[in-house]
Amino acid sequence: MSQTVPQHTVQPVQTAQGGAAAAETPLSILDLATVGEGYTPTQALAATTALAQRAEEWGYSRFWVAEHHGMPGIASSSPAVLLAHLGAHTKRIRLGSGGVMLPNHAPLVIAEQFGMLHALHPGRIDLGLGRAPGTDQATARALRRGAGMDAADEFPQQLSELLHFLDADFPAGHLYERLKAVPGEASAPGMGRPPVWLLGSSGFSAQLAGRLGLPFAFAHHFSAANTVPALDLYRETFRPSEILSEPYALIGVGVVAADEEHEARRLAGSGALAMMRLRSGRPGLVPTPEQAEAYPYSELERDFIDAWLSNVVVGDPDQVRAGLQELRKRTGADELMVTSNIHGHEARRRSYELVAKAWGLLG
Repeated sequence: MSQTVPQHTVQPVQTAQGGAAAAETPLSILDLATVGEGYTPTQALAATTALAQRAEEWGYSRFWVAEHHGMPGIASSSPAVLLAHLGAHTKRIRLGSGGVMLPNHAPLVIAEQFGMLHALHPGRIDLGLGRAPGTDQATARALRRGAGMDAADEFPQQLSELLHFLDADFPAGHLYERLKAVPGEASAPGMGRPPVWLLGSSGFSAQLAGRLGLPFAFAHHFSAANTVPALDLYRETFRPSEILSEPYALIGVGVVAADEEHEARRLAGSGALAMMRLRSGRPGLVPTPEQAEAYPYSELERDFIDAWLSNVVVGDPDQVRAGLQELRKRTGADELMVTSNIHGHEARRRSYELVAKAWGLLG
C-alpha cells in the first residue's frame, strides 16, 4: 500500500460531549435498521437516521450499519447508500460498514462506493469487510451471479485487489495497473483512504487482519465462544503496518438496557425470538415483546433462547455497566460496539441512551 493512513482514523473521534475520552473504553453502535412488527422499512430507516444523530450527541465513537439480504426484519441491505444518507444528517461521528460482505461485490465497485463516501464525508468513513454472504445460499447466488459458491475462499485475493484499488498501487504489469477507482485516493487530500477493518466470527479473518496489520472487529454478539481465541490469534499474528503499529480489536456486543431489569429482559425476548426464527430458516419482522412472551417454545427452542440470551448484556444501567466492564476485562478489547436488536424504536433509542450514560459518555 502506497499511502499511510493516519492513526486517528482508527482511534475514536471526539464529540461535543467529550466522547470516548470520558469513558474507560470507546463505545460505538452497530445498527441493523431493525424492522419490527407494525413498522415499515421507511419507518425503520428514519429511526436509524434519528438514532445516528442521537448517538453523535451522546458521545458514541462510531455508528456502523451491516449488510444483510432477504431478511424482512433488517433494512440495511445497502450500507453504502445508507451511510451516504447518515453522513448528510450527522456532523462528526464516524460512520462505517459492519460490514460490507466482500464476496457479494466486485472489489472495484466497493472501492468506488467508499471512495465516494470518503469524498462526501472526509475523515468520517470506515470500511468494515466480511467474507460471509450475509444471507442464505440462494440469495447469495443471485447476488454473485456468475461467482461460485466458494467465493468466500477467494476473500484474501479479493481483499488484496480492493486494497490496491483504494491505494492506486497495482504493481507494474498487473492486469488492472491502469485502472482507477474514481473517486479514489485523491478524493480527500490529506486524509488518505478510508481505514479498512476486517470483520469475523472465527479465526480466519483474525489471522488475516493480524498478518496485514489491520484493525479487527469480532462478532462476539453471535459467536461468543470464539471471541477470546480469535482475539488471541489476532494479537499473536499481528505485524505492524503503515496502518497500525500495534493491534486494535473491537468486539460487537448484544446489549439491552432499560430503567428496570425486568423490562430489559422482556425487551430482550423479542430479539432472541427473531434470531431463533432466522436460525431455523424462518426470517421475519422482529416480534413484539408480547409475541415473544406468548410464543409456545419447545424445550429445544427454549434452550436456544436461553443460550442466546446468556451472551447478551441485559439489565438496568448498573447491570449493563458491570457486564460490559467484565467483558472488556476478559477479552482485552480496545473498543466495544453495542447492538440492541429489539422491537420498538423508542425502546431501542432508550437502550442506547442508558448504555451511554452508564458508560460515562454523558454527564
